[in-house]
Amino acid sequence: MGAVTYPARAVVDLAAIRANTARLTELAGPAAVLAVVKADGYGHGLVPAARAALAGGATWLGTAQLDEALALRAAGVTAPLLSWLYAPGAAFADAIRADVDLSVGAAWTLVEVIDAARATGRTARVHLKVDTGLGRNGVTPVELPAMLDAALGAEAEGLLRVVGIWSHFAWADDPGHPTVRSQAGVFADAIALAESRGARLEVRHLANSAATLTDPSVHFDLVRPGLAVYGLSPVPHLGDPAHYGLRPAMRLEADLALTKVVPAGQGVSYGHAYTTTRDTVLGLVPIGYADGLPRHASGTADAWGGPIQVGGRRLGVAGRVCMDQVVLDLGPDATETAGDTVVLFGAGDDGEPTAEDWAQVVGTISYEIVTRIGARVPRVYLGER
Repeated sequence: MGAVTYPARAVVDLAAIRANTARLTELAGPAAVLAVVKADGYGHGLVPAARAALAGGATWLGTAQLDEALALRAAGVTAPLLSWLYAPGAAFADAIRADVDLSVGAAWTLVEVIDAARATGRTARVHLKVDTGLGRNGVTPVELPAMLDAALGAEAEGLLRVVGIWSHFAWADDPGHPTVRSQAGVFADAIALAESRGARLEVRHLANSAATLTDPSVHFDLVRPGLAVYGLSPVPHLGDPAHYGLRPAMRLEADLALTKVVPAGQGVSYGHAYTTTRDTVLGLVPIGYADGLPRHASGTADAWGGPIQVGGRRLGVAGRVCMDQVVLDLGPDATETAGDTVVLFGAGDDGEPTAEDWAQVVGTISYEIVTRIGARVPRVYLGER
């Protein structure tokens, strides 16, 4: 039996990830770079993206979930690695044995990390997470003194080392927003308190992609870019990727499954939200919402949906996005045939849509567009070393 090929693919340029990380390293200096590779490397592939980011100059990696951190270790990645999002019962012992740094942002987390350190006979490395104003994960400034006392007490027993203090901005994509300065001040106070209590911090980190690109004053010892590693702008209203010296690393392609001539007045896809206005050629693209295309990118008689490049021209989804497919109105003079490649998004070099273009159509952010591309869509890697 011959090889079975999927009729769509996400082509990932690892050279672009390396170059983006090198650029972020320049912008972050003298701070080090932690490349965030959570969510399967923002949809680009966990291990290949991590290795490319390290080759580009990142010295740390970060994942939200422990499973991804452990997968990196299983793949032979030895760089310093931080994981930060868990529920009670998480595999802290496995993480400690694998030399994964752990975020502690709640009292229960500290208790479980200490228990895991005792069970393994090893010293856990922890970064205390402070909620400086995002209102999400982390201890509040009021809770921080008690957390420090407990953590440093465990450090005195050799159970853990408090190696970092960190936090996350609420509004870094608006550099002038008053919360940015306010959170930076709360963070500086938290650092001062930790050090006054005897914490010997290796890293202090606050900046995400947006703050890495726009605000050197909050780089501290370490920055944590995520989206920017993959060449997308976290602040598209301030500058596109090229403005910041970045290049999108993912190109989403599909092969036409069929083309056919239909008459004027032909309804297209479920509910006939789109109807042809003239004799035309329809093209069937075998990728849909099960592959990660937003259903909100459906097209109507009044407006095309998600943008797709066909034969050098930009069209859009005609009718509803289905689970496995979308339809294009290729026009009466179309010459495309089954097997021809269409581009849903890419770097934009040849006029193809970008992930940001899709985000604008459906009212979301480019983060969601790339991370939602489904696991059944193969990742094809370029620029491997």
